[in-house]
Amino acid sequence: MNPQTPKTLKKRLNDEQVRVLEASFDADKKLEPERKFQLARDLGVPPRQIAIWYQNKRARWKNQSLELDHGVTQVRLEAALSEKRELEKEVDMLRAELRRAQDMLIAFRQAQAGDGRVSAVSSCCDEGGGSSLNDDSANWTNVEELYACLMPKGQTCPVSEVVNERDYWV
Repeated sequence: MNPQTPKTLKKRLNDEQVRVLEASFDADKKLEPERKFQLARDLGVPPRQIAIWYQNKRARWKNQSLELDHGVTQVRLEAALSEKRELEKEVDMLRAELRRAQDMLIAFRQAQAGDGRVSAVSSCCDEGGGSSLNDDSANWTNVEELYACLMPKGQTCPVSEVVNERDYWV
């Protein structure tokens, strides 16, 4: 600093001045020239200092806003990933159930084509099916028996409540 050309020293804003500026910023984020000069007169500071304070405050406000948005997005992402994992588990379970049903349908059709008896259903309940029909000579004339074998263990739901005649795709 050259002693012959003294620069005006910028004073630090006191708490009351900061409160007034905060209230003004909350009312309007953009500083109009008239408002800048009015605040400078009211607070006794140079207009340039008001403009710089507003610029810095807007930058801090924008950063805080971005951080909040990022936090919300992060929470949504975690929820979506969790839901995705649950859906993938459900898809895997449904695929296994579909494989069991397809195997049983093939065995059922073979039984109908043959002598009316199923010869390859000993594994119908190996993956958690509800019925214990491990007898190679089981007769699949009743759709309820087929349905019971497809249901997971512990689930007792009569076929008439879940399936009607239109739902049979066999």
